[in-house]
Amino acid sequence: MHPAYSAHSLRVRVGVLALALSAGLAFPTATATATATATEAVPTLTVEEQRLAQAVPQEILARSGFDAVAPRLARLLEASHSYARARQVVTREGAALWRRAVDRVQGRGPAGGDLSRDDDRPLYWARLGMTSEVRTWQPGFAVTDGQRAALLDALERTSRGQSDLHLAHRTKGLKRVLVTGFDPFTLDRDIRISNPSGATALALDGTVIRTADGPARVETAVFPVRWQDFAEQTVERALRPYLPHVDLFTTVSQGRVGRFDVERTNGAWRGGFPDNENIGRTETVPVTDPAAQPQWTTTTLPYTAIVAADTGRFPVYDNTSVTEIPVGGTEPVVRPDGPTAGSTARAGGGGNYLSNEIAYRATLLRDRLGLRDSLPGGHVHTPVLQFAAGNTQDVTDPEFVRNRLDIVAQVRAILAVAVAAGR
Repeated sequence: MHPAYSAHSLRVRVGVLALALSAGLAFPTATATATATATEAVPTLTVEEQRLAQAVPQEILARSGFDAVAPRLARLLEASHSYARARQVVTREGAALWRRAVDRVQGRGPAGGDLSRDDDRPLYWARLGMTSEVRTWQPGFAVTDGQRAALLDALERTSRGQSDLHLAHRTKGLKRVLVTGFDPFTLDRDIRISNPSGATALALDGTVIRTADGPARVETAVFPVRWQDFAEQTVERALRPYLPHVDLFTTVSQGRVGRFDVERTNGAWRGGFPDNENIGRTETVPVTDPAAQPQWTTTTLPYTAIVAADTGRFPVYDNTSVTEIPVGGTEPVVRPDGPTAGSTARAGGGGNYLSNEIAYRATLLRDRLGLRDSLPGGHVHTPVLQFAAGNTQDVTDPEFVRNRLDIVAQVRAILAVAVAAGR
């Protein structure tokens, strides 16, 4: 405890935490420094943050050494005597979490425990511990809702690598590649879930891939599985400064069992499946300038070359199927060969969840920036990351690790083919 805080402050913090626990909130572990009154609202954690109290997330954090991340942030926030200082702390600690996660996956520094280094889940759960601390932080000075939201936004961006996209200097023969991944999702079905696209982002960030057309440096970022963040333009905000300066981009997410898919077409429709906050959205993908919004966007990745290449143990498909409402129709129709003219989107090749939406947003941004004819970009779905048969409880197993490593290696190989083939 910081020496400037009194015994009265300690009693207040304990009281606020007790109220939170009585409301069924087991996290965060700290801290309130302002005087509580009977009329103050008890801090409320999000659905995602509340899952952190379960045994599996705690085991993942403990077995990776990431269990100390949120308590450290709590101590630093407690010692922050101004909003400006708190903003500095949150920004620095968020960036440090991203770099620590990247370093762990790429073999730099201590493993922090016996969980395999390729695991993306410590980053996810540690970030939720940090957002829990920021959300429930009660300083001894006034913090507006807008200021707290700004702290959370800064933490999200920095801890996802979105503010760490350092493109290599233009040198002869060096290509620049941008790759995105996702958080784990469907955690109420199985809270042990890892997302191989997030693991890929951590494994490839800042690395150089050798291709038939020379070296390519990869920069990566990870995005949340939340409809609202996408509606607030988190994808466009992160990617807009960089798309004009890269040679290739691909958004990546987990897709179907046992196969990779290069998604040919993306649709402007949200199908309503619940996100990580258990919220569904069924509507047209909300974008700026909706009057000029197309129903469909298409990949400019060299899918023919990717599908033909031997990139790994999983088959790779050029997925051309979509679901549309044709002109004059009222019911959705599956079109194996892509959309018909004038149709209304109901699912792209990658469905109508957030993987389709990030592909739609990124390729629409490409087109609106005038890069459609010059920038290869699109979406790749990885196989579902599976545990060994019969493993219904353990947070990891050798087959689970092997599957994740093989998926990551195959994404790397796909990128090498895509860079060499261009368009």
